[in-house]
Amino acid sequence: MTTLTFCLILLAGAYLAGLVGSLTGLGGGVVVIPLLTLVFHVDIRYAIGAALLASIATSSGAASAYVKEGITNIRLGMFLEIATTIGAVLGALIAVYTPTNTIAMLFGGILIFSAAMTLRKKNQEALTEGSKLSYLLKLNSSYPTKNGEVAYKLKNVGAGFSMMTIAGIVSGLLGIGSGALKVLAMDTAMHIPFKVSTTTSNFMIGVTAAASAVVYLQRGYMDPGIAFPVILGVLGGAFTGSKLLIRMDPKVLRIIFCLAITFVAVEMMYNGYNHKF
Repeated sequence: MTTLTFCLILLAGAYLAGLVGSLTGLGGGVVVIPLLTLVFHVDIRYAIGAALLASIATSSGAASAYVKEGITNIRLGMFLEIATTIGAVLGALIAVYTPTNTIAMLFGGILIFSAAMTLRKKNQEALTEGSKLSYLLKLNSSYPTKNGEVAYKLKNVGAGFSMMTIAGIVSGLLGIGSGALKVLAMDTAMHIPFKVSTTTSNFMIGVTAAASAVVYLQRGYMDPGIAFPVILGVLGGAFTGSKLLIRMDPKVLRIIFCLAITFVAVEMMYNGYNHKF
C-alpha cells in the first residue's frame, strides 16, 4: 500500500469517526483504533495515541458549535472534568504496563457496552426538582428546543462524579474518550436530557484525552504520520456532525453504528485472545 493510499483511507475513516463521535458523544476512538489495528496492523498503543488526538479534535470541532447553540452545560462539564482528568492520568499510567492483547480484549468489551448504551432508550424527560448539591454548585440549567427553552435539574451528582472517575480511567487505558460512560453517568444517574449529556460529553472528552495524551507522548506512542490525517479527518467529521445533530434524529444512525462496532468488538477480542496484536 502506498503512502497516499494509506493517508486517504485513514482520512476517510477519521472523518467517519469524527462524524459518529460528535453525533453520539462517544468520541472518535471507537472507530479510529479498530481501523488502525485491524486494517493497517498498527501497534495498539500507537493507535491509542492517535485516537487520543482524535478525541481532542472531535471535542474541539463539535464542542465549539454546541456551546454556541447553548446546549452544552459548561459548568457541569468543568466540574466533572476534575474526576475524569484524575482517572485519565491513572488509566494512561496503567496502560503503559498492560499487555496489548489485554487492552484489546478490554477494548472489545467496552465497544459492546458502548453499543448497548447507544441503543437503549434515552430518558428525555427533565426533572422538576434537583438535588441539594446541584443547587449548591449551580449545575441546573436549560437548553433550546424547537418549542423554546427547556429547564432541567440534576440528581445524584455524587454518583455521577464517581462514574466520571471510572470513565477517565477507561479513557486513559483505551484512548476512546469513554463517551459511553460519560453519557451514561449524565443521562441515567444524573437525569440530564440526552442532547445535553451528548454535547457536554463532547465538551469533556477533549480535556480527558489531553490528560492521557501527555503520558503517551512522553512514552513515544504518537506517530505524526498517523496522527496528522486522523486529526484532519476527525475535525471535518466533527464539524459536520455538530451541524447535523441539531436537525436530525440519530436513531437510524445509532442502529447502524451499533451493528458496526459490535462486529469490530468481536474481531478485536478474537485477535486479542489469539495474541495477534
